[in-house]
Amino acid sequence: MPKNLLFFCLVMILGLPMHAQEVQPGETEQDTIVDRSNPEVVVKADRVKKKAINPLAPSKAAFYSAVLPGLGQIYNQRYWKVPIVFGAIGTGVYAYIYNDDLYDRFRDAFKRRRAGFTDDEFYDINNSGVVPGSPDLSDEALQDAQERYQRDRDLALVITIGLYALNIIDANVDAHLKQFNVDEDLSLELKPYLEYHPINSDPNYGLAITIKL
Repeated sequence: MPKNLLFFCLVMILGLPMHAQEVQPGETEQDTIVDRSNPEVVVKADRVKKKAINPLAPSKAAFYSAVLPGLGQIYNQRYWKVPIVFGAIGTGVYAYIYNDDLYDRFRDAFKRRRAGFTDDEFYDINNSGVVPGSPDLSDEALQDAQERYQRDRDLALVITIGLYALNIIDANVDAHLKQFNVDEDLSLELKPYLEYHPINSDPNYGLAITIKL
């Protein structure tokens, strides 16, 4: 019938290989790769090169960054990130040391003041002479400064730990992304098919689409 003849013509046309390619003159067998499931399909060898994937690379990058911040970024060859990692974590460490030093100084002065001594560094800041009972910085001011620098020190510690953890996460995720498949070795295959109903033998026409990654 004309309808069936038209369908089978369509089947023959769509059934032809969509990316078939013959070996061009001057090419050797080493330059081409033949699909054994379909010998008509010949693909350039340089278009199917695969990059080896190391499943342990993310773990190694995270471990290196845990041992020494920035080392995982070097392992991932993201050298431009190393100064950022050093600068961020170094700033956090500096802020912690700075506030911890001031906290210790005000705490020691406050403890000596409560013990009855008048020789702490904040008793005579202006070098106008020690006047017992009239310090340049009161006991309340010493206590407030001690608590303020303690809070700042603890906050700097939390931020530094967060930056350290972020450095490890960045190295791990970056190593994962480097192995993400972004090559162009993709193919789309269309396969028309004809099936008959098992009971009434009515023909069923269809088209299958296969995407190969």
